[in-house]
Amino acid sequence: MKEALKNLADKLASALTFIPAAWAGHGKRPRLFAAAAQRYAGLPGFWGEYLRRAFYRRTLRSCSKNCCISYGTFFSDSDATVEDGVYIGAYCIIGRARIGARTQIGSNVHVINGRHMHLRDEDGNILGSESGEREVITIGANCWIGSSAVIMADVGEGTTIGAGAVVTKPIPAGVVAVGVPARVIKQTT
Repeated sequence: MKEALKNLADKLASALTFIPAAWAGHGKRPRLFAAAAQRYAGLPGFWGEYLRRAFYRRTLRSCSKNCCISYGTFFSDSDATVEDGVYIGAYCIIGRARIGARTQIGSNVHVINGRHMHLRDEDGNILGSESGEREVITIGANCWIGSSAVIMADVGEGTTIGAGAVVTKPIPAGVVAVGVPARVIKQTT
């Protein structure tokens, strides 16, 4: 019975997100996608979770039916993938990312589009964001990303990133990394 109710809620959420997803060009209209994503981020409770997931299943590159995207969290770029069993905590902002299966992301985590999004000209003046280099950040399967971490580079499979860490360079698989900037302190596999 419980599974049947979940399936019904999922189908209803999918139907309710059809028009907003189409309005956002199924993720192809960046400004409209961002507006809708931010709106869905603010929906609380059970229905908020179902509606966020349904909207992202229609607009992201790929989003599993079996994931949790918590209150206040939104994707700033539709070129993202969320695999099966992913949990994303509250108030996260995620750009171009590939999030591997069963990865757990704590609250207030930012996954930004790389380290070179905002460039400077020869005089040191900051250039607009359109001049930066946008990267796809990969977080491998079975990772744990602690609360308030900032992820600016790839994280290998089975890795733990400590709370508050800032990942500025790729972190290998099967390790624990902490600090600012994040550094490996322990091999786990």
